[in-house]
Amino acid sequence: MIQSLRTAVRSGVLEQGYKMPTVRDLAWKLGITPGTVARAYRMAAEEGLVETTVGRGTFVAGAAPVRVDVTPDEPLISEVAPDAIDLRASRVLDVGQEAVIRAGLSRLAESSGNRYRDYPDSQSSAPAQEAVMQWVGPDRAGRLQVAEVVMGLGAQHSVIMALQTCLQGTAPVILTESLCYPGVRHAARLLRAQVIGVDMDEEGVRPDRLEEALQKHGGQVFLTAAETHSPTAVRTPLARRQAIARVAQRYQLQIIEDDCHCITRPETPAYRAICPENAWYISSLTKSVSSALRFGFAICPRGRGAAAQQVAQSSFYGMPQPILDLGADLIKSGQAEEVRTRVLAAVEARVRMAVNILGKWNISWQPSLPFVWLRLPQGWRGSTFMRACDAAGLQIKSADEFALPDGQAPHAVRVALTPDTSDAVLGEALERLSGVLECPPVAVDL
Repeated sequence: MIQSLRTAVRSGVLEQGYKMPTVRDLAWKLGITPGTVARAYRMAAEEGLVETTVGRGTFVAGAAPVRVDVTPDEPLISEVAPDAIDLRASRVLDVGQEAVIRAGLSRLAESSGNRYRDYPDSQSSAPAQEAVMQWVGPDRAGRLQVAEVVMGLGAQHSVIMALQTCLQGTAPVILTESLCYPGVRHAARLLRAQVIGVDMDEEGVRPDRLEEALQKHGGQVFLTAAETHSPTAVRTPLARRQAIARVAQRYQLQIIEDDCHCITRPETPAYRAICPENAWYISSLTKSVSSALRFGFAICPRGRGAAAQQVAQSSFYGMPQPILDLGADLIKSGQAEEVRTRVLAAVEARVRMAVNILGKWNISWQPSLPFVWLRLPQGWRGSTFMRACDAAGLQIKSADEFALPDGQAPHAVRVALTPDTSDAVLGEALERLSGVLECPPVAVDL
């Protein structure tokens, strides 16, 4: 049926704007099941042949099925404007890790046991996988086996690998927080998946809303940042995680937990430890050691390691062997832990500074999170506040950048605390930000 519909639209037999029959009416007319018609309509919508509007119906979009994004999404890595202080990106602070990495590279250069000619394989990757198991520990993600650890080029890439392993069908659905890291949108676009936001409260995603979304939209994956949610700084407590895990088990839903912002050793178990048959644990050394290494990993649910390894091999053949060896060396030698400890202390110091300066405003924060979530006071809207910050030489992220396409964004901003500046310069920038907050525009339609 989809081929007939495709031909009719492209040839002009069905003109642009023509209202298609309802699923049931067309199924009755053609003598086929409504499910067949519904699938054909979904495929046609994905190709840009038709457009479906709730309450109005399905209409022919036109003969040209190719759509070009004239307004691309904001890049995940943004350029810093001249003479501006970048409070947008959450970067790892400089605590001397470059010297540690250079020393590690020197050790690898002197070693005669590393293979740097052929593709990586299960044997050559095993030391890095074992190092990841040591880094994560058994309490955080549950009991692990080497075959359940799949290496990736950072957390974002590892999330995409997990999604590729889980998502099926022509119209996959990803459920996630109503406000989420922009990388979720980027990953969904690459995989041609629909993203559905789930309502949150002060403890994270609400289990009842998650169940409602599953009943309404379906969905194979719930992608979440339960320990250190960006941008809101919400931490999901154990009881809430257990309730969400029960929903996932009831609906055979896969949970992908992106823990890349966590640089502490939290006592609360990840979803992988709570429901090991349903949950993935994703992280990296990006926020705790170095962003340059691109040393990430996905810990798979029990029984899914082989499928995820196959996705990795099909995508990129595996991590570069020198990066695998360097990451394993840094972890097993204890140097990665030493760097992490110094990074954590530096982040905590900057958070204390930010709370002292911005504490009179409505902010949410965690001691180990390199950003604060700032709800704008009365008189400010997100767009006007962004313009005022630009004029003050400050670059920040509006809540709009974390909202899903059909979602609502509050009047709030995320303020990153890890620009490549001294503590004194950051303190002056935060004072300047507080000064902007105190001077809302006079003429604002409330």
